[in-house]
Amino acid sequence: METTIRIHLADDHKVLIDGMRTLLNSIPNFNVVGFSLQGTTLYEEVSNNATDILVLDISMPEKDGIEVLKEFSKKGFPCKVVVLSTYDDIKIIQEVMKLGASGYLTKQCAGENIVEAIQVVSTGEEYFCSQVRETIFTSATKKNPKLNKTSISPDYQLSGREIEIITLIALEYSGKEISEKLFISTNTVETHRKNILKKLKAKNTISIVKFALKNNLIN
Repeated sequence: METTIRIHLADDHKVLIDGMRTLLNSIPNFNVVGFSLQGTTLYEEVSNNATDILVLDISMPEKDGIEVLKEFSKKGFPCKVVVLSTYDDIKIIQEVMKLGASGYLTKQCAGENIVEAIQVVSTGEEYFCSQVRETIFTSATKKNPKLNKTSISPDYQLSGREIEIITLIALEYSGKEISEKLFISTNTVETHRKNILKKLKAKNTISIVKFALKNNLIN
């Protein structure tokens, strides 16, 4: 039997909350236990209803999402947080992840990805929608012109994040440097590395470098 994931929604648009609540409550192991239209009392609310995942709009009235995350960071996180935002600005993404958010979705892709985001974050992983991952990758590319994207055979079943990590490993980034560049934990980097080795049927990092060179991930 799956463990129930208790979810609290925070957004100043009641229509959006109603839509998300209907969608999320249709998932067998999801339970929306509360919602908020402003951020002032969020800490107490999610603490009192034993929330597992808070879906937090970054543009909340009175106390916005950034201020909420700062409060959580100071007092101790009562739950994991998935941020919703109209923007995919790299500076905002970087700030909320540094403050301890576990996921980031733009509102444009939330309808398609919110269920997956909650499921992934509930396991202890970080989650970014495709639009945000592209923003992060573009930022990394600008900082390192050697970083390239390419078409890789779908037979490998590699995710976009795994291709990013393969490229950075091949460019001799350490696990800590990869975590800082992609705004994920070092544990998540190591998990991805192990999955990459398995998918590539590789034995070590040298094999990953060879794969990157063969598939034109680095020049």
